[in-house]
Amino acid sequence: MTLFGAWALHDLEEIVAFPATTHRLAEETGADWLRTSGRRSAVAIGLMGVVVGVACVRGAVTNGRSRFYRRTLAGLDLHVWTHVAASVVLRRYTAGVLTAVPVMLPGASVAKRELAASGHALTRADRAVGAPTMVIAALACHGVARALVRE
Repeated sequence: MTLFGAWALHDLEEIVAFPATTHRLAEETGADWLRTSGRRSAVAIGLMGVVVGVACVRGAVTNGRSRFYRRTLAGLDLHVWTHVAASVVLRRYTAGVLTAVPVMLPGASVAKRELAASGHALTRADRAVGAPTMVIAALACHGVARALVRE
């Protein structure tokens, strides 16, 4: 559950900051579809919490053998660096960057060590599939939130 706790703390920052980040990006790019409200963002992040929560339960129940858990962990581990890269490229604060390294990275590191100690360290396949799995999950959650929260 270390991973879920780290994710939850990290995503509290995203719930607060994501709408402002999307509004600024929409203004700068002219891509108004990037804009999201606090309510829609909270729904999307809540749905993603269900995904991460289910993955963490699967990991606990299977003692780390669940592919879904392992790939979620690998994706979230990489997710840390997407926050850092976005802030570097844009040369400013972006939603989630403040907690990515000090909260999410240690949470993912502890979870990876626990997997390795149980004899089920992440594999190359987990790492290769993890990022696309999390991108698809995030896009699906945002799509569902967009359908549920009309603005």
